[in-house]
Amino acid sequence: MSIKTPFLATDSIIECFNDKGEFKGIVLIERKNPPLGVALPGGFVDVGETVENACIREMKEETGLNIELKYLLGVYSDPKRDKRFHTVSIVYVSKAVGVPIGGDDAKTATLYHLSDIPWDKLVFDHKQILKDYIKHKETC
Repeated sequence: MSIKTPFLATDSIIECFNDKGEFKGIVLIERKNPPLGVALPGGFVDVGETVENACIREMKEETGLNIELKYLLGVYSDPKRDKRFHTVSIVYVSKAVGVPIGGDDAKTATLYHLSDIPWDKLVFDHKQILKDYIKHKETC
């Protein structure tokens, strides 16, 4: 029996702090591969891997940061979110201490204050995800 389902991915909004606990911004990556642009760090869940462990692994691979998952922001499943194929992403908010360094699929990893997010360069549905994140922060 051949069952077709969407690809499962995980992304995270990493809230970065310095060693004094001061908020420095969120991490966005510049993608090496199409679609080119700026994105949240993330990637696909491997068979036999939990979504949580995939998120922790992907953040380490793409940013060099060790993260702590804080909460689940949401599940994003619009079939048009990725032009390559139907992808469902489980999106977490996490925290880390340190400075991100781009690796794996990330050409660069950069800290952005919320007022400096490059909205016009975001790929996938990451503009909507970040809007949801900001709305959530404002209501908490």
